[in-house]
This record gives sequence, C-alpha cells and structure tokens, in this order.
Amino acid sequence: MEHNQTTAIVLDKTVLVLSSWAKVVLLAISIVASFAVPFLLGHPQILVGILVNAFLVLGALHMKKYSLLPLIMLPSLGVLARGVIFGPFTMFLVYMIPLIRIGNFLLVWGMKYFYLAKSWNRFLALGVSAFIKFGLLFAVARVLVSLGFLPKIFLTTMGLLQLGTALAGGVLAIGITSVAGLRK
Repeated sequence: MEHNQTTAIVLDKTVLVLSSWAKVVLLAISIVASFAVPFLLGHPQILVGILVNAFLVLGALHMKKYSLLPLIMLPSLGVLARGVIFGPFTMFLVYMIPLIRIGNFLLVWGMKYFYLAKSWNRFLALGVSAFIKFGLLFAVARVLVSLGFLPKIFLTTMGLLQLGTALAGGVLAIGITSVAGLRK
C-alpha cells in the first residue's frame, strides 16, 4: 500500500513537471509569436489582433508577473518594425505605441486580478478586462483625433476592433488552456 502512495506521488510530481514544461514552452512560443505575428503577418488587422490578444491572455493565465513584460511590449514593437522595414511607416503609430502597451498591460492585469486573484468567472473577467483595454485606447484616440494629432481612422482601429479582438483572442486563449490541460 505504501509503495502505491509513493508511486502516486512520483506520478503526481511527474505530471507537475510535465505541466511546468508545457507552460515554459507556451511562454516561449507566446513571446516569440507576440513579436513575429505583427512583424511577419501584419494584416489583416483583425487576425493579428486576435492572435496577439490570445498570447496576452495566455501569458496572464500562465506566466509570473515578472515574465510578462516582453509579452506586453513586443507586439507594438513588431508593428513598428514592420512599418519601418516593409512600409508604410507612420508617426501616428509612434504616438499610440505607449498607449497600446498600457492597453496590453491592462488586459493582462485585468485577467490576473479579476480571474486569478478575485476568482471571477473567466469569461466575465475577460469581458471586463477587454473593455478596460478598449476604453483606454478609444478614449485617448478620440481625444487625439479631436485635437488633430491623429486621423479619424484611428477611431476605428482603436475602437470596437480593439474590443472585438481582445474578446476573441481571450476566448481562443481560454480554449487553448482548456484543451492543453493547463487550466488554472
């Protein structure tokens, strides 16, 4: 009987080790892809946005706080690098990069806070977090457009498109988490 308990503990530790490795692989893929998708794919924006937001939510669910910075920062760097190398580069994007990074941070923070810390339903946490990200980006874009710093097209790209891609990316991330057995 005692031998079986030891085996069970060893099996449990093996499962935990495998689960940790799966999370490390997921982390590495997410960080590389968070730069590569906007840099290499670029368009359509809806697809790029869904994938980037999926990486952000995956990171929020499975990464330590200190390892999230690259995931938050790299997507906008990928977009900027694509514009510089492949064109068209626009200074308007440079104005928005800090805000996009703050929006990404808010999405990640929201999932960590509402879902992991406060134990909200994961879809409710996603909805609130996505709305916070969208709210910031749209409000600031609206002010910058009204002041003449940005063209009106930014109201579309920083508006409902941001909300939709954050929600769709989050649902994709939650699905990947469930299928991969990485559920928190």
